[in-house]
Amino acid sequence: MMTASLDYLVIFFGTTAGANGNNKLGSDESELVQLVWQVVDLIHNKVGSLHEVIVRPDKLELSEDCTNDTGLQLEDLSQAQPLEVALQQFNLFVSNELNTELGASFCLCTDGQLHLRQVLHPEASNKNIALSEGFYSFFDLRKEFKKCCPDSPDLKELSIAEMADYLDLECDKGNCRYGISEVGTMGDIILKLISPPHSHVFSEPERVNYKFETGTCSKMEIIDDNSVVRARGLPWQSSDQDIARFFKGLNIAKGGAALCLNAQGRRNGEALVRFINEEHRDLALQRHKHHMGNRYIEVYKATGEDFLKIAGGTSNEVAQFLSKENQVIIRMRGLPFNATADEVLTFFGEQCPVTDGKEGILFVKYPDSRPTGDAFVLFACEEYAQDALKKHKNMLGKRYIELFRSTAAEVQQVLNRYSSAPLIPVAPPPIIPVLPQPYVPPNVRDCIRLRGLPYAATIEDILEFLGEFSADIRPHGVHMVLNHQGRPSGDAFIQMKTAERAFLAAQKCHKKTMKDRYVEVFQCSAEEMNFVLMGGTLNRNGLSPPPCLSPPTYTFPAPATVIPAEAALYQSPVLLNPRALQPPVAYYPASTQLFMNYTAYCPSPPGSPNSLGYFHTPGTPAVINPQPSTMVRMQGLAYNTGVKEVLNFFQGYQYTAEDGLVQTQDQMRTLFTQPKEWVCI
Repeated sequence: MMTASLDYLVIFFGTTAGANGNNKLGSDESELVQLVWQVVDLIHNKVGSLHEVIVRPDKLELSEDCTNDTGLQLEDLSQAQPLEVALQQFNLFVSNELNTELGASFCLCTDGQLHLRQVLHPEASNKNIALSEGFYSFFDLRKEFKKCCPDSPDLKELSIAEMADYLDLECDKGNCRYGISEVGTMGDIILKLISPPHSHVFSEPERVNYKFETGTCSKMEIIDDNSVVRARGLPWQSSDQDIARFFKGLNIAKGGAALCLNAQGRRNGEALVRFINEEHRDLALQRHKHHMGNRYIEVYKATGEDFLKIAGGTSNEVAQFLSKENQVIIRMRGLPFNATADEVLTFFGEQCPVTDGKEGILFVKYPDSRPTGDAFVLFACEEYAQDALKKHKNMLGKRYIELFRSTAAEVQQVLNRYSSAPLIPVAPPPIIPVLPQPYVPPNVRDCIRLRGLPYAATIEDILEFLGEFSADIRPHGVHMVLNHQGRPSGDAFIQMKTAERAFLAAQKCHKKTMKDRYVEVFQCSAEEMNFVLMGGTLNRNGLSPPPCLSPPTYTFPAPATVIPAEAALYQSPVLLNPRALQPPVAYYPASTQLFMNYTAYCPSPPGSPNSLGYFHTPGTPAVINPQPSTMVRMQGLAYNTGVKEVLNFFQGYQYTAEDGLVQTQDQMRTLFTQPKEWVCI
């Protein structure tokens, strides 16, 4: 609103059932119980009469401070009107008394930011009350006062009493109720500011965003560290619009809500939110442990770098896809690998047309252009998106398709995850420790796979489960498989001495019980075991290679180097330059070509009958140069973690006596002798 057309200011003041006053209003999510307003005529320099409305909250309760300040009792609230009716009374007053239909203009004026941004807008959003246009712009009297009187106290220290004292105004309004006296004093302050010698002009009102705008973010963009927060504890199905609703009243930057994904590409209950400036970020921090539905949300400071890691992107394809603004994004998961854009359009049908047809579909692919089974689809409006979501778990071909609301930041994350992980062009065949083993011809099915193990299963449990067949396990032949979080996956691979014994073990032990759970046992080959350990899948439909393997058409010379067992103790760049160790013979035949994604290299705790004393080391061991002990640093331990828990965690490795454990607050360093084996998935 321009100054020339502004005729009135409407002072607006709210009181909640909980904390009130400077920096407290709205901090406890308490509901409004009182609305007070007064009109200031900027043309004739006069104020109108005061108006007060008592509001009935959904929860009839009052804090002791509110009762003492306002004198309100529960009986007063029970007879009052709800917030929606109170706001209708306010709108009716504005329409009738200010002659807005004849062209008169007005703008709200509040004591600071909290009355509208932290109280009215959040509560109206939670109660699904549509606010009139007048509540989306306002003047902050404290900021206007600071503009007019630059030598006044700091903005954070300003209050109605401080401003009145600076202007030599009388604050005492007799025995008026709390809220009424404050509004009366604010009217006097405004009249003083617009009169000579100050002659202040109210020209640049504050704005409240009507809705959250989606958009893209480049990794090259510079983001202020003081404008970002991290929200934690979100419901897994929440969208960026739900986040904007939680922060209603505060201005989120365009495309500034980024939901975080875990290693499996699923939402982890966290989001990074970028606001237009530091002031709005600080107001967002005051909503720490406010509620979204029945869940409280934690809000913490974050950095611009944190936001760019999640929401930033460099792909032109993604930027072009997301350039169509104000679109609703739906994520498809579980697509057949040969699915086409035409099949996706047919899947949604004419009831929910995709924006721009095939141009509104983005298939997610690996760096070598193989499909991942994911896609993102654009819809022009909420109605189309709702119709599309009704097709959740409908069939496309022989597969059911999962549908989820998505965001621009999620599109960036998923594409970054699949497209930025480099492949090691030449990687060694063996990834399991180098030990002398007899040559095993390719495709010999001398291994077994255990599936469905209890998560607490140990090597001893597996040996007991196999019974007589435990004597047929090769030394260091038990491989426990962990997932990407380092937790047991319920799978294990066992290398047997012969294919015949592997076959018998699979026949006799299949679906035997271990700790009240039946365990499936399958015969497999070393190559199949390798594929699964590298992230592939092995099921009734056959073998699916892991995402990190290069296409089979690529050929590479068989390398002479191997990844040493201790490589897993270091960061992934070490794997780019594997060292040559002797002897070069390992469990896996030299003909097996593995091309691993080094970012997914995860160590699994070794399990081996040899390391547990079940079998003796072979009589003619290879000569391996002795290596110095290795120190491993553990971070993020629980404060009550003891030596026993650490030793259990490293079960199967050879470590020194307990005096080799050095505990320092929440970290622990453990001294090991040569690690025995590492398994990656």
